[in-house]
Amino acid sequence: MNTELKDVIIIGAGPIGIACALECKKRGWKYTVIEKGALTNSLFNYPLNMTFFSTSDKLEIDDIPFISNNPKPTRSEALEYYRRVTTSNQLHINLFEAVQSFEKTADGFTVISDKNSYKTKKVIIATGFYDIPNLLNVPGENLPKVLHYYKEAHPYTLQNVAIVGASNSSVDAALEIFRKGGHVTMIIRNVAVGERVKYWVRPDIINRIEEGSIKAYFNSDITEIKANEITVNTPNGIITLPNDFVIALTGYRPNFQFLAKAGIELSRDGKQIPIYNENTMESNVEGMYLAGVICGGLETHKWFIENSRIHAKIIAAHIEHSIG
Repeated sequence: MNTELKDVIIIGAGPIGIACALECKKRGWKYTVIEKGALTNSLFNYPLNMTFFSTSDKLEIDDIPFISNNPKPTRSEALEYYRRVTTSNQLHINLFEAVQSFEKTADGFTVISDKNSYKTKKVIIATGFYDIPNLLNVPGENLPKVLHYYKEAHPYTLQNVAIVGASNSSVDAALEIFRKGGHVTMIIRNVAVGERVKYWVRPDIINRIEEGSIKAYFNSDITEIKANEITVNTPNGIITLPNDFVIALTGYRPNFQFLAKAGIELSRDGKQIPIYNENTMESNVEGMYLAGVICGGLETHKWFIENSRIHAKIIAAHIEHSIG
């Protein structure tokens, strides 16, 4: 057990967790960041060729310049930026360590991980939402050919690939796989390609669909997945399509079970938004704060790096009143 009493334990080493660590360091607080995966684990798991919607200046933390080769930075540039911010500031981050539970104590909390336990006055949860995919819940979804994450197009060359969804990630995957020689079919629940798709990409996917290079079924859902085919419910009836891979990019959700273990309450309006004070970012558990996209519950489009960077400063300002 780590017996030293920390001022702050930060859970999650994404961009917002790193921003929180910088605020702690500036104030001379004793802190540790605990991350169950790699540094900026969610960004690491993004597609290799992903380009951000935000410009590089909107992804900066603590006014540390982010220099990109293009106005819209790439995944690799973001990984390098946040890594350099972390290493050059010598931030205290424990990677590949998973927090398992919390215990309220007279001094604050005991945070228990799979490697250690820590006593701390305050806790900041900045765990994001990219770890738990929204499932299709159809027969055959457990087959090895069904994936909920997309990395690169090469494995899908000459393959019949069904992509479920019409968000940025779905559209990027469809276009990349098509251009690498895959036979792409998009299964889209809505009437059109998503309005939130990057403005410079949306015309591309619409044109590819209209010309027939990429097949798309709108107002449609996969109802069953088999080894060599899928069944799709379309407005014109049930159809069967040959299929080698299903890439279901239907979004992700925060780990609500983890929040529940921490004692954090969720809204009961179907959005499951964690309860917190917007002026301080403190949750319903005194001394426990929320930062970043975790604050949006199922509304995962509400918070992102660009508009949640400020959470770190808000939290630090509130903690300052109690620990100096």
